[in-house]
Amino acid sequence: MKFFKYGIILERLREEDIELVRSWRNSDPVRLNMKYQEIITREQQHQWFHSINNLQFNYLMIYYKGDKIGLLNDKNIDWESRSSESGIFFGRTEFYNTFVPYLVSVAGLETTFYFLGWEKQVAHIMRSNTSAIKFNLQLGYHLSAGQEGLDHQQYEVTRDSFEQKAGKIRKAVRALAGEEGKTQVLFEPGDYTTGLAQRFETLLKGSAQAVVREETKEGIWYRETGADQFTK
Repeated sequence: MKFFKYGIILERLREEDIELVRSWRNSDPVRLNMKYQEIITREQQHQWFHSINNLQFNYLMIYYKGDKIGLLNDKNIDWESRSSESGIFFGRTEFYNTFVPYLVSVAGLETTFYFLGWEKQVAHIMRSNTSAIKFNLQLGYHLSAGQEGLDHQQYEVTRDSFEQKAGKIRKAVRALAGEEGKTQVLFEPGDYTTGLAQRFETLLKGSAQAVVREETKEGIWYRETGADQFTK
């Protein structure tokens, strides 16, 4: 499965990439901002991958200009309430102080709320990670109730809060991305074997955007075709 938007490609994590992800996850810039800060072994990484390679988790490799640069995830997915816990990290530190994290995050949130009709996402952030907190606040996240005194705090975002807070960032992303603003998703044959594609197709039937379906040798494409949902 692959998502395409704003020049970003998000591809469901494959087993052959988990060692690259482990090297990123064990690096100090990533590890020291996580709740679990121990060095992860090769065996632990394989166990982790097999525990998340199912329909309750969707870990996505981030591609930018053809390069793998980080990992975006949805976990503890509730398909009925359309809610999940999201997370993101960049293994390539040269992208930290660039506009790329905004491209990735806005692409992910717009796809989540408009293309897939999601209701809410939550994220957990270390209270000491002030740069991540500031970044998420700009996207419409707010601290969940009862989290003030915790070191590992929960934030949440809805479509409404995203629209209310992220207007300027979304406009800047669209100006930067140009013609690449339409959402596209490719479901490959293996996605139908696991049932993942069918889950997402159920969401797409009620999408807030006009979507066209196309069968190709690669798999089944769904492409946004109508007017977008940019409102603020």
